[in-house]
Amino acid sequence: MIVELLVNSIMIIYERAHFMKVLPRTAPIALSLIPGVILGSYLLSVVHPEVVRIFLYAAMLPLILLQAAGFRKPIQGELSFKVPFGLGLGLCYSLTTISGPPLALFWNNQGLAKNEFRAALAQVRFAETACTGLAYLFLNLYNPVSTQLTWILLIPMIIGIPLGAFTVTRMHIQTFRRICMSFDAWIVSYGLSRVLIDTKMLVAELGYSVFAATIAIDAALLYRFFENHRRNVTVPIGQEGPPLH
Repeated sequence: MIVELLVNSIMIIYERAHFMKVLPRTAPIALSLIPGVILGSYLLSVVHPEVVRIFLYAAMLPLILLQAAGFRKPIQGELSFKVPFGLGLGLCYSLTTISGPPLALFWNNQGLAKNEFRAALAQVRFAETACTGLAYLFLNLYNPVSTQLTWILLIPMIIGIPLGAFTVTRMHIQTFRRICMSFDAWIVSYGLSRVLIDTKMLVAELGYSVFAATIAIDAALLYRFFENHRRNVTVPIGQEGPPLH
């Protein structure tokens, strides 16, 4: 929680030039996630978070792979979708601290440019971490171990954020979107494998097969993407390109 609050604060500063541009699109999600955070924080003592993780990972993985394969269908009635989406996002985040993949999935589907994508992601994640952080403080969920881990994770975070910001400015918009989906696919499939093993639903050998299968599928999709990208894309870096395919 503490690490994510720091990361998203830094990202808001990095993308401050795009803050007001994406705020009208992020505000409905940020506001509607508050009741979800309150409910999810309360349910922490009632519902087993691992069950929620299994459902969330299993639902997201095929959607991420579909977008990695080039399928995007932007939602036209964005506002009416954002309210239930924000409520569910706040609920899931406060229960499991998972929100990056579904948010990236949503903003990528809506076709945001690189800087807008990062600004929108940072704004919503800052709102949810701040709200959930206060709820966790009220529930007395912090402990010395979490504080020690925060200091350990600060070092790679300080190195990683500027390195990522430097790299992404030199990356084509479609490559950026594709890499985001690839990263999410790997993270979500690994999370699903781990939770299936931790809950004893599958033994380790079978559990990691989900992760391995996702890597194989994504590697094939990556190869196809870069082959098509090499042949077809002629738009200069930094400008909007055609939809991901």
